[in-house]
Amino acid sequence: MRHFLSLKDFSSDELLEMITLAQEIKAQTKAKNFVPHLKKQTLGMIFEKSSTRTRVSFETGIYQLGGVGLFLSANDIQLGRGEPMKDTARVISRMVDMVMIRTFEQSKLEEFAHYSKVPVINGLTDSYHPVQIMTDYLTMLEFGIENPIVAYVGDGNNITHSWLMLAAKLGFELRVATPKGYECDPAIVAEALSFAQASGAKITFGNDPKIAVAGANVVTTDTWVSMGQEDEKEIRLKAFDGYMVDANLMALAQEGAIFLHCLPAYRDYEVSEEIFELHAEEIFSEAENRLHAQKGIMVWLDQHRED
Repeated sequence: MRHFLSLKDFSSDELLEMITLAQEIKAQTKAKNFVPHLKKQTLGMIFEKSSTRTRVSFETGIYQLGGVGLFLSANDIQLGRGEPMKDTARVISRMVDMVMIRTFEQSKLEEFAHYSKVPVINGLTDSYHPVQIMTDYLTMLEFGIENPIVAYVGDGNNITHSWLMLAAKLGFELRVATPKGYECDPAIVAEALSFAQASGAKITFGNDPKIAVAGANVVTTDTWVSMGQEDEKEIRLKAFDGYMVDANLMALAQEGAIFLHCLPAYRDYEVSEEIFELHAEEIFSEAENRLHAQKGIMVWLDQHRED
């Protein structure tokens, strides 16, 4: 049984297989050729954290693949009333064909997967957001970025951790710039760097966005105040002063560099209104690609149930 909990669990070839599937299925979708790769299968979608893009993309994706999605919030299931995660897993996985979970602790996701009889997909945890970064890689390829030099500017969070794992597995250059005190999890960094030794990836860390962006062909960021951090807003805004991706910062990147943002974006905080609108085609292509990347992941997991 293969689960999609973190990119660290896959080889570079496996990740690229998922991307290739996503490209093929996207082409079919655009041609209105809805191949029922997952005919009559059911995707259970457990949301302990709400999301616009995650719900719409997974629910639409499983439908386009010939199946059906079940939206399950914490208020809808016994998990929200104190049932142990392992019991919820053992019940739900006997009734559906695949499960997507958007939750808080990575450990809760891993516990569910341990007891599940069907593949489990990480729709987001506090540690990782792997479906988003697979989406970003698909988008980069579509915009002609085949040898990425990626600059991530902002918080050392679940998005950054997933960038670390993708770069480490696929062997491209990643530069991370975070404010002091907001660096990535040291344990995740150490693990990513161990993978990077095998792949040849060049991963660097610092506190200066200008150094990270200089010469990059992909610049990306994320909100400075994630869900659950609202009480830290004022402190974070001060800490992240100078980390907005604006025209001056983007000017340091390669000519033709793209800008990505996983959304929602808060203009004139992590990205200026000007840069957001200049790169809106990239950003909203990226948003659409959540649908297609996740279909590739779901079909790949279905194909590898017996591995």
